[in-house]
Amino acid sequence: MLASYHKYILNFKRPSGTSRGVMTEKETWFIVLEQDGKKGIGECGILRGLSIDDRSDYEEKLIWTCDNIYLGKDLLWEALLEFPSIQFGVEMAFQSLESETPFLLFPSDFTEGTKSITINGLVWMGKEAFMKQQIEEKLANGFQCIKLKIGAIDFDKELQLLRFIRQHFTPEQIEIRVDANGAFSINEALNKLRQLAVFKLHSIEQPIAKNNMNSMADLCKSTPLPIALDEELIGVFTTYEKEELLLKIKPQYIILKPSFVGGFRGTKEWISLAEKHNIGWWITSALESNIGLNAIAQWTYLQHNLMPQGLGTGALYTNNYECPLKVSKGQLWYDNDLNWNFDFHTLEI
Repeated sequence: MLASYHKYILNFKRPSGTSRGVMTEKETWFIVLEQDGKKGIGECGILRGLSIDDRSDYEEKLIWTCDNIYLGKDLLWEALLEFPSIQFGVEMAFQSLESETPFLLFPSDFTEGTKSITINGLVWMGKEAFMKQQIEEKLANGFQCIKLKIGAIDFDKELQLLRFIRQHFTPEQIEIRVDANGAFSINEALNKLRQLAVFKLHSIEQPIAKNNMNSMADLCKSTPLPIALDEELIGVFTTYEKEELLLKIKPQYIILKPSFVGGFRGTKEWISLAEKHNIGWWITSALESNIGLNAIAQWTYLQHNLMPQGLGTGALYTNNYECPLKVSKGQLWYDNDLNWNFDFHTLEI
């Protein structure tokens, strides 16, 4: 078996804002396996400034992984514990190599095109008018669940945007999720949650920054609306540590990004623990290309979670790979009339 790695820069169609800043491009890495004339591909979806494996030795670890690919995916997963995005890329690459075609990883009714995955419509941070425009577009496109990034503009203006939605749509018509990306200070968080709860939101992601475990536990205990942990899960590697975190904080939900939590195997560990302790969960992508998004979507369908998932990021880039995934009326579909425009040879350039 031969293994190689390749860097690829994804360019955003328009600058995309979070409370951590504005992104214009996204770096990603592909691992390609070749054996007996077949090829497989996996995506290592690192997000600089957020991924736990955003380290100076990242490329060095990719070289080591390719040099030791003979170990197989299970031993490599164990060896790459501190590099969850590479764990995921390796898992995906082996699954791709073993599959009938490189991009049909988990055959199902979803890949047959007869079933879809309900997803949320993502509204990026920006000026009030831009955020309102995005909201109107998502509603017009038939989304029944909208996720707003908050915490970057004036909080009163963010409340006005939520008021705008609720003036036109009841909670039964449109589910609203908000994501603060840890933007609220510990002292102001509960007061802000009370103001947000007026709009009957589904949940808020990561209201305060990670690594404030006692404060987050207090918030989850007294919150007027459900709290979902996201960044809090990054860098929690062992099963023991994962369960300890859930028992300490007792969140209402956790949000799982395979690129951040150790691929499918790491995600499955979190799901098992969440269900053991009656904690809800859903899966989101982490701004991967369509190669990674395709793998996550196919696997997510097999988890049989009917909540809206966070898998609608495929149209963000000018230079993404065309693929069979398409979004229609708030549903992610696999359209077999659409083809991949991916060529392995282009990675060698």
